[in-house]
Amino acid sequence: MPGDSTKSVHEAEPFDEQTGSLVAPIYETSTFGFSRAEDVPTAVANSGVKGYTYSRWDNPTVVRLEKKLAAFERGGAGAAFASGMAAITTSIFASLKKGTHVLAIRDLYGGTYGFLHDILPGLGFSTDLVDTTDFGSLERGVRKNTGIVYIESPTNPTLKLVDIERSARLAHSNGALLMVDNTFASPINQNPIELGADVVLHSATKYLNGHADLIAGAAVASSEMIHKIKMTRREFGGTLDPLPAWLILRGMKTMAIRVRQQNANAMVLAEFLSTHRRVAAVHYPGLRAHPQHQLAKKQMKGFGGMLSFEVKGTTKDAMKFTESLEVATLAASLGGVETLVSQPYNMTHTQMSAKERADTGIPETLVRVSVGIEDADDLVDDFKRALAGL
Repeated sequence: MPGDSTKSVHEAEPFDEQTGSLVAPIYETSTFGFSRAEDVPTAVANSGVKGYTYSRWDNPTVVRLEKKLAAFERGGAGAAFASGMAAITTSIFASLKKGTHVLAIRDLYGGTYGFLHDILPGLGFSTDLVDTTDFGSLERGVRKNTGIVYIESPTNPTLKLVDIERSARLAHSNGALLMVDNTFASPINQNPIELGADVVLHSATKYLNGHADLIAGAAVASSEMIHKIKMTRREFGGTLDPLPAWLILRGMKTMAIRVRQQNANAMVLAEFLSTHRRVAAVHYPGLRAHPQHQLAKKQMKGFGGMLSFEVKGTTKDAMKFTESLEVATLAASLGGVETLVSQPYNMTHTQMSAKERADTGIPETLVRVSVGIEDADDLVDDFKRALAGL
């Protein structure tokens, strides 16, 4: 099996047979024509396999990306979406039926938390969000009608881990699906399907694309499951446009080398922060002091480019820190080549109440860091200077 860097460059991207182009074409079209009327039903029934009809259903550029995603996440097929939340919500809706109970961990991206905590219950579906690091709470949360178990690992923004293999066994013993948001890890660092997950989800905006210039999402699962998800995507309309699909294909060519550099930089920065007098706590699974470091070593190939830490001081101290950085930038999102910092309480997790954030371990002094590919020494110097100014 080829390595990650080889797959990054070559997987699902043969040169164009018609022109010899080494770069995949952008099929920026909404509809496809036919020479013979009898071909139309075949294309409608097998769009993306024997022909194309309409780009909300399938498009050659998008399908090429979906094949590349499936190869990286070790799944049967992939589905691309207009955003990460479109991928998450569409995949969940594709698996719901009347009376389905959804069980999830409490530590979730704010948009996912809002969807499970507010939207689904408002539509009549029962949901429970349980303690993330107490696996017993997940086991106790399973009901006879639990159809989906939903987790993130590592979690956003507290970098907690969930045992994916154990979660898969729990879900499957109840006839449920395990869905895993793998955005924080990326497929370079972790492959949940190999650990038993049924559906792997990504905000493709982040590490897959890696350049902070588009919005997209992705799901990878068995071919049968992706067919269901794509049929739901047709009706919901969250299909990815061909141009951003092409940009993600381009971004993924450097994904392996980008992520490995981000892994290395994050470890250096986490080790520096863990010894600083103005830092109360550092959350990074690569640190031996992380309470789930052994689990990280078991299920991850790399510890990732995401970390968070708590400034020793007030909310304003944390704000002053984020405003004082010169190499890193105060901004939402993550996974790009540039280092970004944010305070989750007022940027990424506003859907939660103050109490819910506190219960989840998100104080106002928590700073989330998406580590980029800059020189590690420059990042350490930047953080050291900003902390010294407090």
